[in-house]
Amino acid sequence: MMKWQFLLLVGGMVLGMATDASGGTLQAGAATSNITPKMGVPLDGLIMQIGPAKDVHDELFARCLVLGDGKTKLAFVVVDNTMVSREVLDRAKVEIEKHTGIPPGQVCLSATHTHSTPRAVVDLVDDELHREYLDFLASRIADGVRRAVNRMAPAKIAWGSFEEPRFVHNRRWLVEENFRAMNVNPFGEKGEIVKMNPGRDGLEKPAGPVDTEVFVVSIQNEEGVPLALLSAYGLHYIGGVPGGTISADYYGVFAEQLKQELGAGGVSPPFVGMMANGTSGDVNANDLSQPPAKFSHYERMTQVGTELANQAAALAQSLEYRDEGITLAASSGELELGVRKPDAKRLAWAEQMPMEVEEGKRLSRGQIYARETKFLASYPDRVKIPLQVFRIGDLAIAQVPCEVFAETGLKIKADSPFSGATFTIELANGYFGYLPPEPQFDWGGYETWPARSSFLEEAAESKIRTRLAEMLAELRSEG
Repeated sequence: MMKWQFLLLVGGMVLGMATDASGGTLQAGAATSNITPKMGVPLDGLIMQIGPAKDVHDELFARCLVLGDGKTKLAFVVVDNTMVSREVLDRAKVEIEKHTGIPPGQVCLSATHTHSTPRAVVDLVDDELHREYLDFLASRIADGVRRAVNRMAPAKIAWGSFEEPRFVHNRRWLVEENFRAMNVNPFGEKGEIVKMNPGRDGLEKPAGPVDTEVFVVSIQNEEGVPLALLSAYGLHYIGGVPGGTISADYYGVFAEQLKQELGAGGVSPPFVGMMANGTSGDVNANDLSQPPAKFSHYERMTQVGTELANQAAALAQSLEYRDEGITLAASSGELELGVRKPDAKRLAWAEQMPMEVEEGKRLSRGQIYARETKFLASYPDRVKIPLQVFRIGDLAIAQVPCEVFAETGLKIKADSPFSGATFTIELANGYFGYLPPEPQFDWGGYETWPARSSFLEEAAESKIRTRLAEMLAELRSEG
């Protein structure tokens, strides 16, 4: 049957879909594109104050994989950046379509969220090097996809998953009642019942679950030589990187270690390992129920990345690969959501906040959130966010442009009609802040504080899940 495209109106959201009812012979290509910034590029974030890049521990890459079934192509790019604005990624998608013909809705561009990289956010800082880097990044992402397309050849694919609970722990904790009065947010309000990274005293229980699944999509060439491996895990960055030093964190370690474990260090074209960020908005690797452990610089990220790569490689080597009958499809669209703008009282608080900072000092937490309050006051009342779903045979990949909580990712998988063969990539195709489930706003904590890092309406999480469920159902019904 011929490939066909259409526009579908679902609950006020326009969805574009590309699908093919009969899969053909699989083709694949993979490539990397170096995106390491110049020294001096700011590493500051919306909230964090890190300063400029001063050194490089390991290079940053846009790691690219393109799949084709003879009629439809899907592109995945995992970008070693903390977050990337939609405007930057859209620029890359325009270039990708121009040079490869792959439509924007069939391209998944996601950030890893390593904190030892630039925050590629438009208008983040008034800095020429920052603006140059945004242009550079968009161009290099597009170049990587073009290289991957140029390398496309007959290939085989397999997928599966394993559980790894040791490295994922919910970082939001309900605190005991006598500790809540000491819980003061940046706006001077007391009594929040949840605290992020609270230390080890006065804890009741984690404020949510974690997702322990590590998903693996493995690609070989027609001779069975490893070509690429795309994985996803719901773990925030590890850290342990000196200030001002560039590093891809455990995501980079994972990619390099895979080459060794799969015996793919010298293959041509070069093997590409990719670790996307799953749903980790409230998750890190610190187990607060245990005594604290000390690690030297880079030690913990190397340990985690190596262990995950070893297990992913073992799984990849045990899977049964297919090269025929793999249907590729994509569904994409925009969802309009409200913005949590400051009321008159909050804005008055921000306006009276002194913003002077002594030389060599950083903004206080109150000053940071006063600045953020003023930014939100200038935001539009509503924004449109991109949502995408890809299908590879009976596997589905949901994509969300937010820092998504683990419980949301678990619900997306549980509600999927793809019989459990579903995983989620966050920070995909843009950056729209944290996405707490609605009850979490009543509990408080960093991820809920209004700022450019958390600005979508409180019902955004449920609306996004509903739309993704509809998109998944549509994709499932077409094949």
